[in-house]
Amino acid sequence: MMKEKNITLNIAITGEAGSGKSTFVNALRDLSDGDEGAAPTGVTETTMKVTEYPHPKYPNVTLWDLPGIGTTKFPADEYLKLVGFEKFDFFIIISDTRFRENDVKLAQEIQRMKKKLYFVRSKIDNNMRAERRKRDFSADEALTKIREDCVNNLKKLGVESPQVFLVSSFELRLYDFSLLHETLEEDLPEHQRDALLFATSSISLEIINKKKAAFQSRIKYNAFLSAAAGGVPIPLLPETIDVSMMAAVVTQYVDGFGLDKPSLERLAANTGVPYSDLCDVMKSSLAKQEIDKGQIMKVLTSLAQTAVLQATGEAAKWIPVFGFAAGMSLSFCTTYTALNYFLDTLAEDALKVFERALSGNK
Repeated sequence: MMKEKNITLNIAITGEAGSGKSTFVNALRDLSDGDEGAAPTGVTETTMKVTEYPHPKYPNVTLWDLPGIGTTKFPADEYLKLVGFEKFDFFIIISDTRFRENDVKLAQEIQRMKKKLYFVRSKIDNNMRAERRKRDFSADEALTKIREDCVNNLKKLGVESPQVFLVSSFELRLYDFSLLHETLEEDLPEHQRDALLFATSSISLEIINKKKAAFQSRIKYNAFLSAAAGGVPIPLLPETIDVSMMAAVVTQYVDGFGLDKPSLERLAANTGVPYSDLCDVMKSSLAKQEIDKGQIMKVLTSLAQTAVLQATGEAAKWIPVFGFAAGMSLSFCTTYTALNYFLDTLAEDALKVFERALSGNK
């Protein structure tokens, strides 16, 4: 189990009724409105109490759907105390129009409490559809105008240095969501950054590459644990391999890149690209299915007949560091090389799936 699963991250989402905060909570959890376990949505206030929604794959990351500020039960002057602000790592305040006086009161109180906050202007896809009807439409100019209007309005109301991100919860790969993720990553303490990274959908090439780098940095430790624990013999290989550990790690790769079947089906539904088209661009036989020991042994046996598992030069440099005996050294090198192969293949599939989803239904 990766250490990130023991590091908690609590994200508070609030905004006025109808602003799209519950849909945003669902999008951050890689769920669609109406999915099992999704936050209820509606044009009226559907969040009447502080409600926690753990991420379905990474339950250490929790999205908190907070009632709209200024409601009868949560008056503005008592809001932070009533929602228990101490437990949140940062706040996101959402509006689908201009940010209002209650939003500003909350922002100022959060700043006074030395907590981080970010403003998200939601439903940008609706605004852009309206803007496209104009004869002199320019996407960049329209987005800049909306962003500057929000920032200037917040400044006039007394918010210091507001950070505003334009987001569509139905199309996170567009607009400012990647910038929001990058900003959160920079502002979070180092030990929480990977927790945020893995809980974020693979909606950009940068996020996919960062996930690959984070997974890759752990391969030598996974290989060390495998070599120390021993395992089962694999046909055509002279050493034993901890296949259970390898299956668990590869499952992390598949889930982290969003190559599991439920994630691919949601991506197909959200983008209009047929599920079969997404599957067609993938090379790995380990994507879109639950990984077990039998599948890993089958792939390892197949790889043993090729030169893939012979490429142990990179792995060998770690042997003096860990001080392995001969048999353990072979196990370490094979596990290290195999995990790198699985990671490279699945990361490549994630990039191909992203590019195919971005191209739309052709």
